[in-house]
Amino acid sequence: MKHGYIRVAAATPDVKVADPQFNRERICELIKEGANHHGKIMVFPELCLTAYTCGDLFGQEALLLKAKEELKEILKATKGLDMLVFLGMPWEREGKLYNVAAALQNGRLLGIVPKRNLPNYSEFYELRYFAPGNKKPVMVKWEDDFIPMGTDILFQCEDIPNLVVAAEVCEDAWVPNPPSIGHALAGATVIVNCSASDETTGKDIYRRSLIIGHSANLVCGYIYANAGEGESTQDLVFGGQNLITENGTLLGESKRFGNETIYGDMDLDRLIHERRRMTTFPAGNREGYEVVSFRMKKEDIELKRFIDPMPFVPHNEAERNRRCEEILSIQAMGLKKRLDHTGCRHAVLGISGGLDSTLALLVTVRAFDMLEIPRNQIHAITMPCFGTTDRTYQNACLLTRKLGAELTEINIKEAVMLHFRDIGHSESDRDVTYENSQARERTQILMDVANQINGMVIGTGDMSELALGWATYNGDHMSMYGVNSSVPKTLVRHLVRYYADTCEETELKEVLLDVLDTPVSPELLPPQDGEIAQKTEDLVGPYELHDFFLYHILRFGCRPEKVYRLAVCAFGESYGGAVILKWLKVFYRRFFSQQFKRSCMPDGPKVGSVAVSPRGDLRMPSDGVSRLWLEELENL
Repeated sequence: MKHGYIRVAAATPDVKVADPQFNRERICELIKEGANHHGKIMVFPELCLTAYTCGDLFGQEALLLKAKEELKEILKATKGLDMLVFLGMPWEREGKLYNVAAALQNGRLLGIVPKRNLPNYSEFYELRYFAPGNKKPVMVKWEDDFIPMGTDILFQCEDIPNLVVAAEVCEDAWVPNPPSIGHALAGATVIVNCSASDETTGKDIYRRSLIIGHSANLVCGYIYANAGEGESTQDLVFGGQNLITENGTLLGESKRFGNETIYGDMDLDRLIHERRRMTTFPAGNREGYEVVSFRMKKEDIELKRFIDPMPFVPHNEAERNRRCEEILSIQAMGLKKRLDHTGCRHAVLGISGGLDSTLALLVTVRAFDMLEIPRNQIHAITMPCFGTTDRTYQNACLLTRKLGAELTEINIKEAVMLHFRDIGHSESDRDVTYENSQARERTQILMDVANQINGMVIGTGDMSELALGWATYNGDHMSMYGVNSSVPKTLVRHLVRYYADTCEETELKEVLLDVLDTPVSPELLPPQDGEIAQKTEDLVGPYELHDFFLYHILRFGCRPEKVYRLAVCAFGESYGGAVILKWLKVFYRRFFSQQFKRSCMPDGPKVGSVAVSPRGDLRMPSDGVSRLWLEELENL
């Protein structure tokens, strides 16, 4: 698919034990269904052509011959399809029987991957029937051709270079050193597993965590197809728990105890980007591997993958609360270390009644409590000027008092007016100088008060503002420690909400909720009829869009047209394509042009996988050119 996606499937067919014809018919039905769903890789369970639970019937030549006859019928059914299919079956070679995953496509048998690790404990007796598979591929006769048989086979797509598939079988994934490790190190981006794992209490939880963990550790896609109803016989019950995972993320899971086919759209480009980014992920070493090439047509189809519009914010309430508590702790612990290291017993911050300064104050209070420093040694300074509204002023004052910090009011109107006269700037000219003069005056006051009391200025600006350069250089851009510097605006809101929901004091909760309801604004222009006149999101765009752009650009290196496509999937009903494109162009322009502000930003704690610190995550040149990215958007 376009932009590196590929649709994959894990299918559990209805089977009858020792009835290859019935099983083949069901498998063919699912292959046809998979093709109708535009699936490009489809994985079936272990030994599904005969059924896994045949027991000593695996010693019957009639069963083995019938399995190969039905394999020919399945190959006929795949003729004309470019879907890569893996299915489990018994395979005889040189007097030994092997439990294998057969790889087929477009009427061809591409390879045979035998199971290496045969369980012979508890309810499993596979060594009674099968021999452990060979690692190094050997050529085996099939019809008028020879095909490779061995665990070390890579199936490489000529048309999609990032699609390299390898296989393992059931128990192979459960051992300390699974074959998939070698496959991934040899360059496999997708691992398939034909499995027959029976159900016992709690096993599904372990199985899920195991497969998710494999995909994370190996930075790969993992398709796990498990045996289901129909296999259950004598003492065993099979639940058909199919799993599709990608680099630690669960893309799809079937319901147990009901045979299902699940689909997922894997992002191969994301996997390759992650491997490229991780310097500890070794370059591919294919020594000893047999590479089998196949062709696959690209299709431009609708993406059926959940695109999270709020990638920084968990949707599950319990997980969101846990994340908020963790982030507040990281922020506070970072500040605690800086205060403790410098011997500083006083903190100074500007309090505006807005979201960012509110969060900074809450974090500072937590750090002071950890150090057992009295909260009244936190100096919250409110500095009203031309754009300050009564609502934000009252919220700033009430919040400070309720948290037990020391409140100081310094009206900066006179100082700013004097500054206008000094530089010959008209008060009626409400340009960027008019706005930035106020921001720099506030920062000067904070720095000088910090000098007076031997304190530390705590920065309030968040990561979204830094990404857009929405900060006054050497104004609110500067501090001695920026506690919010890697917290995006969408997450700032949830952190304040979490604090409000968990605090016990009613008045404090009420003021926090009102801060949350207040439009985001720098309040640098005079209010209109007492209301905020300057709304940030009207000027630079919705922060939920910019945070989405920021996440996909920095975390996964997505190209502009892919970011646009993902944003349309996530926000299309809310904003529409034209609006999204408009703000995406704004993001790229500002992100490139404002790097000089990030290049000299103060220290601050990293809280997530995306950050813009020049000392950590983002080593970006201040004079980089955005033309390449903007031209791609213009050509959409």
